[in-house]
Amino acid sequence: MKQKEYQAAFRATLVVVTVAFLSTILFASENLSFADSVKKKSSAVGRPSAVEYTEAEINQLQGALKITEAQKELWNNLTQVMRENAKDMDALTKDRSENAKTMNAVEHLKFHSQLTAAHLDQLKKFIPPFEALYASMSNEQKKITDTIFQTGKYAKHARK
Repeated sequence: MKQKEYQAAFRATLVVVTVAFLSTILFASENLSFADSVKKKSSAVGRPSAVEYTEAEINQLQGALKITEAQKELWNNLTQVMRENAKDMDALTKDRSENAKTMNAVEHLKFHSQLTAAHLDQLKKFIPPFEALYASMSNEQKKITDTIFQTGKYAKHARK
């Protein structure tokens, strides 16, 4: 039983790390950075900031995971970390976008390293409250959570 829990936690962590790594590459691009999208907000196609994206994710997850009243405090702890991480990421990408045109290749690589380290730090902050929430979940909630982390799909799990 413990082995299955560790396997599920490992898969979930692997998904989060993969998403973090891929988002590092995606969001580090000068034209796709969160900070640039804030400037282009009037554009219909602009990307949301990390804070906006995180708020949307929180809303989707809360509905899909069917968070109970008993789990509210654990959920609030997790969402607080998610919101802090998003603010940090927005600040980091804003700084990068302001200096992007003057950065040389070495500085770009150092920024990518800084972004990757930030993602790792954010994961380290995210895992404990997520682990606590996951441990409080019913078997049905865990199954839904595992499916969401494996597939990234929320729709069929949303509350009706």
